[in-house]
Amino acid sequence: MDRPDLLMIVPMPEPVVAGLAQDFTLHSLAEAEDADALLARLAPTLRFAVTSGRCSASLMEALPKLEVIASYGVGYDGIDVDAAAARGIRVTNTPGVLSDCVAEVTLGLMIALAHRIPQADRYVRESRWLQGNFPLTAELTGARAGILGLGRIGKEIARRLEAFRMEVAYHGRREQADVPYRYFADLEAMARAVDWLVVIAPGSSATQGIVSRRIMEALGPEGCLVNVARGSLVDEPAMVELLATGQLGGAALDVFADEPHVPEALFGLENVVLLPHQGSATHRTRKAMGDLVVANLLAHKRGEPLLTPVT
Repeated sequence: MDRPDLLMIVPMPEPVVAGLAQDFTLHSLAEAEDADALLARLAPTLRFAVTSGRCSASLMEALPKLEVIASYGVGYDGIDVDAAAARGIRVTNTPGVLSDCVAEVTLGLMIALAHRIPQADRYVRESRWLQGNFPLTAELTGARAGILGLGRIGKEIARRLEAFRMEVAYHGRREQADVPYRYFADLEAMARAVDWLVVIAPGSSATQGIVSRRIMEALGPEGCLVNVARGSLVDEPAMVELLATGQLGGAALDVFADEPHVPEALFGLENVVLLPHQGSATHRTRKAMGDLVVANLLAHKRGEPLLTPVT
């Protein structure tokens, strides 16, 4: 049976490895004793690679026969897609299969921040309830939410916000037809008009720092920021300062600028909820992502159209 070489650029979850091993001969760049030697050995024939959102132009240059890079994840901002396109290398990702999970986590973050669930949990565990009731909190019902990036995941978030009877608006590069939500061409104007700003736009040079100090100041001391996209979209130092001084009401964050490093100044703040990039981290969703990675690679191997092409 034809089992072509496949390079795993970064370590992959065991179920993905097991799925790939059925049809490919696997090589791990991260586990190689001599990465340069491995690349030199594979360079004459290697056509397939898999990664988790990262692949540089220099790596592509080292593999002149490379035809397809399958990325395990929806974000591909760490892959030099321009270099891939210039070399005729196809890139795939795993959209759609993680939309529900990320939307659930987004709502969980919002509920946790509004109702101060982490703080209330500590309140009980520390026996402080014996001294009196926990303070009253906010709630989501009837609040206004603005979504930055109304793509597949953004739409799933919006549907769930509607179930909470929230007023939903959105900002993107252009207004979308057949969308029942108010469109804001100006992000600052939307930030001023909403109570919650939900960030779910792709990471790219165009969105780097798009949630600037000015946007967060427009959101204001009663407003809350939710980021389930990429840390690069938010001016993180400004966010930390505004949260600490009360100029931004709260933040619920699943992503950070330099993961896994998180600004220590956030740890002592009571107006934040922090997760370790868990948006798609369930058994069901990660299996679906892995299955789609394998399916894309097998489609290319058979000469069939890619299921979810980026380039």
